Amino acid sequence: MKRTILQTALLSALAASLICGQTTSTTTTPTPPTPAQIAANIVARLTTLLDLTSSQQTTATTIFTTQATADQALQTQMQTAQTALQTAVTSNSGIAAAAATIGSLTTQQVTADATADADFYAILTSTQQTKYTTLQPLGLGAAGSGSGGPGGGPGGPPPTGGPGGGPGH
Repeated sequence: MKRTILQTALLSALAASLICGQTTSTTTTPTPPTPAQIAANIVARLTTLLDLTSSQQTTATTIFTTQATADQALQTQMQTAQTALQTAVTSNSGIAAAAATIGSLTTQQVTADATADADFYAILTSTQQTKYTTLQPLGLGAAGSGSGGPGGGPGGPPPTGGPGGGPGH
């Protein structure tokens, strides 16, 4: 009898600890950074690496906010295009059209990112330009700062730089 009472007490204690250890909160996905936050992070890193002046920081913030805004819009369109491609594959119809859409969106992103890099490069002094050029292949320039886009993911083209790709933006 004592053994049954002891087992029941231990089982109850174990069950209570498991119930108390459970959380009722739901998992939420993290909010992605805004274009302004992306630009601020890029400019902060570039200021540290290149000793940007306050005027250069202001101009760079505008350049990279515009780029990140374009990249985020293109990323949304790319997700839709990827879904359309998956649908086209399963129905064996419209694959070329879906692929053409993905190609067009990729071109738009590469263009936006390269334009931002060119605009940023143009505001640098010759000393800063030299340093920036050496940093880009290492992923330490404006490239590789993170908003996503078609580059770098499985099935996507290799990263090309900017706030969502690798070096060379």
